[in-house]
Amino acid sequence: MSCKKVLTLTLLCALPWLAQAQTVRIVTDASYPPFSKMNPDGSITGFDPDITRALCAEAKLECELKAMDFDGIIPALQAKKFDVAIASMSITPERAKVVDFSDMYFKIPGRLMAREGTQINDAWFKGKKIGVLRSSTQMQEANAKWAPKGSQIKVYSKITDAFLDLTGQRLDAVYLDATIGESDFLQKPMGKGFAFVGPVYNDPKYYMGAAMAVGKGNKELRAKLNAALKQILGNGTYKQIQAKYFSYDIYPFK
Repeated sequence: MSCKKVLTLTLLCALPWLAQAQTVRIVTDASYPPFSKMNPDGSITGFDPDITRALCAEAKLECELKAMDFDGIIPALQAKKFDVAIASMSITPERAKVVDFSDMYFKIPGRLMAREGTQINDAWFKGKKIGVLRSSTQMQEANAKWAPKGSQIKVYSKITDAFLDLTGQRLDAVYLDATIGESDFLQKPMGKGFAFVGPVYNDPKYYMGAAMAVGKGNKELRAKLNAALKQILGNGTYKQIQAKYFSYDIYPFK
């Protein structure tokens, strides 16, 4: 953990969440735009930080947000270095053994990105190099489904490094959240000549939606976050934030 660069953004809200005036320590992955990114001035912006601010304000929590690599987030929660992660973390049974999840706050399928015209079938996977984000749902699914077919699953701490290897022909494909692929690669100049290929992947074993993760047993904070989430979903705040980053619903509104 000592080698990871940790940067801080203080979120100023009205009141503390406990009588002891304890600050809620929140962690995110700031290398995953449009959900979260680190700016040159050290500020953290994106969908997750905006949702964090809205939740803290609604729940009257005093919050502090820090950024670190995604694969270090759960160990940091287990070590009680943070109280909650708001980091586009997919709900999985394995993670639920070591953290407690809030209610879902968005749901996005997975997609493969490759050169335009790439035809995906079972035979295609043999010998192919596929990039995934370390500790992600896509890493778990790719290792379970495609490694047995002969694919080499290459793991990255930052998804942007996988993009560079894809454009540099060191990867055959990248497997990731569809929204990230669209907004941070396909819509950028570096994404020219690439496209989503193959089917939409939404196996419920891997795609249960994303949630906030709190330390095991922190029922009070989990309840406060769930109540605040329900409020911002109902009062229009969530949709206002969503509209800043996405042209479509990422929450399954009824």
